[in-house]
Amino acid sequence: MTAIKLIENKPAHRNRNEKKSCLVLAHGAGSPADSAFMEQLSGCLASAGIATARFEFPYMQLTRQDGRKRPPDRQPVLLAHFRDVIRQVAGNGPVFIGGKSMGGRMASLLAAEDGLAGILNGCICFGYPFHAAGKPDRWRVEHFDSFRCPVMIVQGTRDPFGKQEELENLNLLSTSSCRIHWLKGANHDFRPLVRQPETQYQLIESAAQVAAEFMAEVC
Repeated sequence: MTAIKLIENKPAHRNRNEKKSCLVLAHGAGSPADSAFMEQLSGCLASAGIATARFEFPYMQLTRQDGRKRPPDRQPVLLAHFRDVIRQVAGNGPVFIGGKSMGGRMASLLAAEDGLAGILNGCICFGYPFHAAGKPDRWRVEHFDSFRCPVMIVQGTRDPFGKQEELENLNLLSTSSCRIHWLKGANHDFRPLVRQPETQYQLIESAAQVAAEFMAEVC
């Protein structure tokens, strides 16, 4: 296995006896691992005591090299690359996986695989793409009943890829191994309504705190 370049964020202060958990974060379809959202999320997670490791899928690595935008790799390629990252990180403590949008969806698919059941401690998705924007009849939840580890989804209530009322009406998250935390007024990138007192950064900070509490509970 070829070594994969990781962007790592570690908490400034950590209790010596505390378990050294790591959250492996995958980026969304159109933005790299060092996008503003990913940088802020990783920083907020570090402030909450969570170490993160970010990476880029092959298509994004090529885009970084020549500046030419590409569509995401096919799902088998994305999942195979994600598995390689997990193998590189595993062995130093509890391992959690997750990501933004598409990255979170890939993480959730891995959370349903038998082969990783003994390696992964949990999965956290930030802005899960439950369906394509404007296509609420094509849901991406066929694997939700097969999760092999606890899953947390942090979702904006007005996310066009899965709004709160849509999910509540269909009762999609009835499985006990999957939970959802709603960020009031947030969109897919956790941007608030103009009239809200919170900023986007504050909502990302809240998402990081939810993730930290989930990881502490699971471990």
